[in-house]
Amino acid sequence: MVNFISTLRWQDVVDILIVTIIIYRIILLIRGTRAVQMLIGIVVITIIYFIARQLDLLTLHWILRTFLNSIFLIIIIVFQRDIRRVLTQVGKTPFQKQQDIVLHDLNEIVKAVSHMAKKRIGALIVIERETGLRDYIESAHSIDAKLTRELLISIFLPTSPIHDGAVVVYNGRIHSAGCLLPLSQNAHIAKRYGTRHRAALGLSEETDAVILVVSEETQEISLVENGTIKTYRDEESVASALHKIFVNNILPGSSWRSWLGKLHRT
Repeated sequence: MVNFISTLRWQDVVDILIVTIIIYRIILLIRGTRAVQMLIGIVVITIIYFIARQLDLLTLHWILRTFLNSIFLIIIIVFQRDIRRVLTQVGKTPFQKQQDIVLHDLNEIVKAVSHMAKKRIGALIVIERETGLRDYIESAHSIDAKLTRELLISIFLPTSPIHDGAVVVYNGRIHSAGCLLPLSQNAHIAKRYGTRHRAALGLSEETDAVILVVSEETQEISLVENGTIKTYRDEESVASALHKIFVNNILPGSSWRSWLGKLHRT
């Protein structure tokens, strides 16, 4: 051990840190998507390949060797969506999305949920963060429209054919509507919370998304994050809570503090 430490160069430390960060970011990007199952499948096939070689299973070994010889091409084809998302994230500058744009997006959401609460219109809005939500929107209605309060409200009107389910918001755009979310199995959820709240809690237990729930019965606005739910009755409180979550993350140095915090929690 002493010999190993004595031969360790500062370049080796930097190399290990860079690789660790890359692996960590990749895990964050593919977590919650089918890419995880695909990656596990490739690992299993690789293990079977080595077992077949050790047991001298010629036919199986030849088939798997032929498959693995094209593994890089297969990875590019299978994970093309995730690779494109990774490259997009790498190409972004730290301050590409300015604070005023983020504030505008949050204001549109706050105004929409406030209006719906007053009009007793139930709503379920998911704000996607780093964890991918592709598995939850595959069967939903693709919208891909600019985030506006008018569009959000119109989606959740009882007369709208897509008012059931959740709306997913990502990067200043309404991505999908009518999304089905997993219900929380927590037996300690208050009885007054309905299906929308259970769905919001269920998603927050599996991802880092922030979910807003509007109750048409109580006219309350609930903010759900990390398996916890907080209820608000006025527009200012909702805006303040969202600002603490999102606006602080784009201030200078906050992204690094956020990353270090997540690394510490894991």
